[in-house]
Amino acid sequence: MNLRQGQNYLAIPGPSVVPEAVLRAMHRSSPNIYEGELIDITHGILADLKMVAGTKHAATIYLGNGHAAWEASLANVIAPGDKVLVPTAGSFGHGWSEIALGLGAEAEVIDFGRRSPIDPVKVAEALAKDKGKEIKAVLAVHVDTSTSAKSDIVALRKAIDEAGHSALLMVDCIASLGCDRFEMDAWGVDVMVSASQKGLMVPPGLAFVFFNDKADAVREEMRRVSRYWDWRPRSNPEVFYQLFCGTAPTLHLYGMRTALEMIKAEGLEHIWARHEVLARAIWSAVDAWGQGGSLELNIPVADQRSHAVTSLRIGAPFGTALRRWCQDEAGLTLGIGLGMATEDDPKSDGFFRFGHMGHVNAQMILGLLATVQTGLTALKIPHGSGGVEAASEVIAKA
Repeated sequence: MNLRQGQNYLAIPGPSVVPEAVLRAMHRSSPNIYEGELIDITHGILADLKMVAGTKHAATIYLGNGHAAWEASLANVIAPGDKVLVPTAGSFGHGWSEIALGLGAEAEVIDFGRRSPIDPVKVAEALAKDKGKEIKAVLAVHVDTSTSAKSDIVALRKAIDEAGHSALLMVDCIASLGCDRFEMDAWGVDVMVSASQKGLMVPPGLAFVFFNDKADAVREEMRRVSRYWDWRPRSNPEVFYQLFCGTAPTLHLYGMRTALEMIKAEGLEHIWARHEVLARAIWSAVDAWGQGGSLELNIPVADQRSHAVTSLRIGAPFGTALRRWCQDEAGLTLGIGLGMATEDDPKSDGFFRFGHMGHVNAQMILGLLATVQTGLTALKIPHGSGGVEAASEVIAKA
């Protein structure tokens, strides 16, 4: 028999678990989009989004997913024929570079593989070779959701500055915003993109682009910007509809308002600390299991790991087998080994991921780990003992 009846736990790295309070806020009739409450709450949403991003500069909202945020950001500062430098530590850096190529830009990709973050030294070396300052922007993913690598954005900013280069620093925080510490202004980021469906705890549908004055000065010199992607009217609208270049994402805005109230009530420092403790609990469990088998964390160095997503290696076919068991027998959905295919493992059957972002707490993570440990036992996958106990100890000490 299986025991999956009841509430399924979606423990993938986005879309993340949506709080009941957010769902209730969205479960309502459509509001007036011309005057009244919706207009009032939207301005507060923009102010609170800037608080979460750590910026005093501009915030814009687009109807779309993370890919929309990528294109919106590039459309305002990159013209056909321009060059961007894309250091990548997983699939999503490559994805942003493909959006740039689709806009007619040239993308120079530095691939750091699947087990390490971006190396700022290599980025500085690439910029130093660009004597003609042809590179207009450096596109960096803070946390790559496929590998769970977390790159050092402060060090990247320093590398650009020490190279004496004028390139914009553009950062993807789709997986990290509201989970891992990020401070846009303090870290010297010119453009940051994110989306609603991960640490911000709202269903997919909202994309966000934050930009500073340096980036907007580049926008000023652009010969052409698509009317829809243009961040100018969205950031300084004369009338409400210009915030969205049309109809507002009404119910998503109510959900976002509630999610931001939850973030403010908990406080960013506590949110970052909570994600760190729960991540360390997961790592401790995996370390224990790995003592008697092939399971290991994809990113070997703790400081280089995300606190929002953990990518794991276990060897084919155990990754897919474990995911299937957890879902079919216990009602727990784990993430696939996205972008981890190899010649020996073309379907990424030896990889899987935990999503632990946003609306998660200790009992959810301990339940996840206990289920995985049970699956390892049920499938007779070699593993060490004491994984759940190791995680419990981390949480107890916190």
